[in-house]
Amino acid sequence: MSVTMTDTPAPQTGQPIVFRNGIVLTMDDSHTIIPKGDVLVVDGKIAEVGTGLAVPDGTHEIDASGGIIMPGMIDTHRHMWQTAMRGYGADWTLTQYFVWYYLEHGMKFRPQDIAAGNLVSALDAIESGVTTSVDWSHGLRTIDHGEAAYEALAASPGRYVLGYGNLAGAPWEWTQDPAIRSLIERARDDSRLFGAQLAFDVPGEESFPERPAFEAARDLGLAVTTHAGVWGATNDNGIRVMYENGVMQPGNIYVHAATLSDDSYQMIAATGGTVSLSTESEQTCGQGYPPAHALRKHGIGASLSVDTSVWFSADMFSAMRTTIGADRALEHYIAHQSEDTVTHATIRVEDVVDWATRGGAKALGKDDQVGSLEAGKLGDVILIKNDDSPTMTPIVNPYGHVVYQVGRGDVHTVVVGGEIVKSEGKLTAGDLPSVKAKLEDTVSYLQGELGEETWNAGMNPEIPEVEILSNPYQYRKAAAHAH
Repeated sequence: MSVTMTDTPAPQTGQPIVFRNGIVLTMDDSHTIIPKGDVLVVDGKIAEVGTGLAVPDGTHEIDASGGIIMPGMIDTHRHMWQTAMRGYGADWTLTQYFVWYYLEHGMKFRPQDIAAGNLVSALDAIESGVTTSVDWSHGLRTIDHGEAAYEALAASPGRYVLGYGNLAGAPWEWTQDPAIRSLIERARDDSRLFGAQLAFDVPGEESFPERPAFEAARDLGLAVTTHAGVWGATNDNGIRVMYENGVMQPGNIYVHAATLSDDSYQMIAATGGTVSLSTESEQTCGQGYPPAHALRKHGIGASLSVDTSVWFSADMFSAMRTTIGADRALEHYIAHQSEDTVTHATIRVEDVVDWATRGGAKALGKDDQVGSLEAGKLGDVILIKNDDSPTMTPIVNPYGHVVYQVGRGDVHTVVVGGEIVKSEGKLTAGDLPSVKAKLEDTVSYLQGELGEETWNAGMNPEIPEVEILSNPYQYRKAAAHAH
């Protein structure tokens, strides 16, 4: 067998790859952990997982000792087109987001601006170990915008599901457009992508005007992804009318699902739906309290997502960390209201690692292809390793390490379908300089369209005046009395 160390030239396309002597989190049904394990990828698929594996001649070997080998992570809801505005809305509320994108400035995005956002978001995802992303693309105002989003995804390293949407149009109208239907069919069948979804919301009108959109999804053989349980926008009425009209199907994804009744959660559970948790978003925007507790209570499958980096972190480590933190905080808070104490955590680090990998695969109907390290699945593998970081040693609890200790800078290697797209901590796929140039053009264009005053006002919303109560308990007075 060949032993090719990591300081040798990069492997050739199609060359077998083996990860050696790492802690392997398989995320299989038993959540098997192999303390010093190997993962072999041949012809784009996982050939074998075990210890001391024999490998074909010419195999490229990656030393994984001191690191964690796990499946590529899966993001089930990311508005990739908005990444060109990364960080712009860090101080927004959901209302300000709606006004900026839906009512005032979202229509100013040109097709090339949609493409620029998608291109950088794709590189952002794989660089952080996210090998599959759903592009919840609701900025596709025209067919040209749709084509731009589609081609950007198809040209990017990684796996992408095009969630086709148009926030400026009625879903019962744009889903009937023959040109859009044709584009969605091409995305669905294009081997460069990982499929397609229809992305639209259901506010809950009794007349249920969204019926033709659901019928289009059925005709196209696609799942629907929808923002549900969003305070003031899509709540129990939306779930109820979907259920009463028989369109809640297995494979549908309910994003956020944060402001729902037990009846609504039971409807999702009964119809085989799953929920995409975007906890940083739910915490910041006010869709409702992040509902991991409700999903566990009702046995609803969960996955994790970034939402949009116009606000939030663009990596799944942050998503895992905030999700478990929010759920544990709620459990303690509820207990404290009745003067009780939580002595045992019920949500575990292992759970959120599962949601970031296997849960996403199940949500997308791709559990037979991705989400775990098992023979026959696609060769989407990441290695978390950083020999220069004191935080990467010791690794005593690998699930806990992934959730609480690791950041995107610790992602050493990313393999998608047997091809290395990140190696030794640096992207090796894509054309980042070209993408940066496209982003500079987009930002410059949008600044010019808005004007300096509007641009700055959007990024720095005013703070409403708040009455501050006087505090009768002054530290200095209390200290004086103490003496």
